[in-house]
Amino acid sequence: MKFPDVESWLRWQESLYPREIELGLERLRPVYARLTGLPADCKVITVAGTNGKGSCVAVVEAVAVAAGLHVAAYTSPHLFRYNERIRLDRRPVDDDRLMEAFEAVNEARRGVPLTYFEFGTLAALQIFAADKPDLVILEVGLGGRLDAVNIVDADVAVITSIGLDHQAWLGMDRECIGAEKVGIARSGRPLVLGEPDPPASLLRIAAERRAVVDAVGDAWSVETTDAGWSVRCAGGSIGPLPYGPLQGALVRNAACGLRAMALAGLDQTVGTVASAIATLSLPGRLQRFPGPVEWFVDLAHNVQGAQLLAETLSAAGRTGVTRAIFGMLADKDIGGVASVMSPLVDEWLVTGIQGSRGASTEEVATQVAGAGGAPIQVCSDVAEACRRAAQSSVPGDRVVVFGSFHVVGPALEVLGLYSPPSPAQEDHILSR
Repeated sequence: MKFPDVESWLRWQESLYPREIELGLERLRPVYARLTGLPADCKVITVAGTNGKGSCVAVVEAVAVAAGLHVAAYTSPHLFRYNERIRLDRRPVDDDRLMEAFEAVNEARRGVPLTYFEFGTLAALQIFAADKPDLVILEVGLGGRLDAVNIVDADVAVITSIGLDHQAWLGMDRECIGAEKVGIARSGRPLVLGEPDPPASLLRIAAERRAVVDAVGDAWSVETTDAGWSVRCAGGSIGPLPYGPLQGALVRNAACGLRAMALAGLDQTVGTVASAIATLSLPGRLQRFPGPVEWFVDLAHNVQGAQLLAETLSAAGRTGVTRAIFGMLADKDIGGVASVMSPLVDEWLVTGIQGSRGASTEEVATQVAGAGGAPIQVCSDVAEACRRAAQSSVPGDRVVVFGSFHVVGPALEVLGLYSPPSPAQEDHILSR
């Protein structure tokens, strides 16, 4: 074994390629060809979208496991531990299994340089090939057409939404971005569209590829009532279903997942879906933690995501002060996100993110200052921001933590919301 632990492997992978992001499949194809491919009889669902990928994957994963299928899922990035990215029947793979896959990829690459994401994607596919699942669910990392997961031909492709994000790699408008994301579609195979206003480029390329488009508002719709939600389509509807942690746009993301399962020929019943939703956990996706001081946690890191968060907060109402804990990567539209949220925020607590793509505290504070007149507190890290917000808040106030995974993950840990607290963690911030 080249390295004795996962962290050493990951640090080495970060140094393998001169750039953190490099789109394209040319380097991957010969390496993947030397690895074990996925079983021919397993179904593959690939999910792309500006927002909503993670919740869509989580719903498919939970429902398929509840239905008795052996399920493999690959998502990124992770909130807490790298192993979360690669799951078998909803459980992260263990370190030994992960390192064995890293070793196999390293041998197969024969000196070909791979990015951190590409290396991890091939490792996930190697694990899945050995495990022979009934269903593989792949979340696109960036875009679609040139993303590493697109090395695999999906039986069903899903695009949850189209918004502005990653413009440096995907193009400056929705037409360019839509053209990249539809690259996961395959000829003669279903393409589920959860975006109610798809760009013309997406529809044109889908037609050129002869994908079978299954679009919200056309082939199917979502109906919501106080009693639950349903997916309505000509071929048969399912519902009413419980909401569980699903709210707002998360319901449509879940519906995309159910449509993908149906088009993949995977049976689902109201009872199976309801039992799956009862076990569903969506860390960092419009999470609401009620209490005298209410906390919201969301991974809104682009304008579209911020709009969905703002709609959710507006619908929830408030009686006191809203404090926002916020940090983002430097290549994101920090000012645009802050502008969307600014009307709802009475006080900002901003923090920087370390790493080559991270925005410094000063950069975030400058962008936030340009978005509105609410006071800004500069914090050294997420933990300090959480402590200050907790100490300043009184019953009736709320705290909203949002932005990058690098903010939301640490916040959930600081707040004692990642896992059941050990005796040493019982005095977490929310109990003060």
